[in-house]
Amino acid sequence: MTTYAVTGATGGLGGSAVRALISRGVEPGDIVAVARDAAKAADLSDAGVNVRVADYTDRAALDTALAGVDKLLMVSGSEVGQRVAQHTNVIEAAVAVGVDLIAYTSILRADSSPLALATEHVATEKILGDSGIGFVLLRNGWYSENYLSSAPTAIEGGVFYGSAGDGRVAPAARSDYADAAASALLSAGPGEIFELVGPQHLSYADIAATFAEVGGREVRYQNLPEADYAAALVDAGIPAPFATVLADSDAGVGSGALDSDSTDLVELLGRPAVSFTEVIRSGLASTV
Repeated sequence: MTTYAVTGATGGLGGSAVRALISRGVEPGDIVAVARDAAKAADLSDAGVNVRVADYTDRAALDTALAGVDKLLMVSGSEVGQRVAQHTNVIEAAVAVGVDLIAYTSILRADSSPLALATEHVATEKILGDSGIGFVLLRNGWYSENYLSSAPTAIEGGVFYGSAGDGRVAPAARSDYADAAASALLSAGPGEIFELVGPQHLSYADIAATFAEVGGREVRYQNLPEADYAAALVDAGIPAPFATVLADSDAGVGSGALDSDSTDLVELLGRPAVSFTEVIRSGLASTV
């Protein structure tokens, strides 16, 4: 019997990965959901999943949470700037308790990416490589859901702003990244690297057209210089450090950093990927 664990199990990706493992035939009792708040994981507990409480900053709690685990899906932390230390705690705990394999959610082509977001992922990949533990890299591209927050304003005002120029992005649904992660955790071996993107290659003009299709009114794309886009995000209420990261990522789209012809995602899924339009349509419908 193999025991699987997923960190960040109450988050969008982690929770979906737990459910994907179950849908792929893993018994709930063979899954450990690692969460900071057990109350938020009540649905998983009710389904028979073993919920264990641990925070990425609490090494002792991580040791306890990962005891008896064979394979671990380590979902990258959400606190940019703190993730290397947090991931180190998880990796060291996994080594200490004898976890056989860690699958880590990194970023597309981390080892060559120009994105500011890639820095902590590169560092984590190195720590994994130096740890002696078996590991699988799930290098996720951009989430289709990343564009949901822009959609209502773009539809209302008729303009979608960004700093991607004529570049293209190959986004995928969060649920697809989660299902691919579950598939890899079940089947991949140490040293495998998956570059995960959706099959659509969209310009920001295409994304504006999707907003127009879903919203039922004209939307055009307006490109801004990176610094101007960052300033606009700050004006919209986004904290300056994060606005800078978002603008940097948009510029990365312009340079091709979030586009790829890799078919790893659909191969892991074993089915067609969810379309960008479907994510936007369902996401907007859920907010009405």
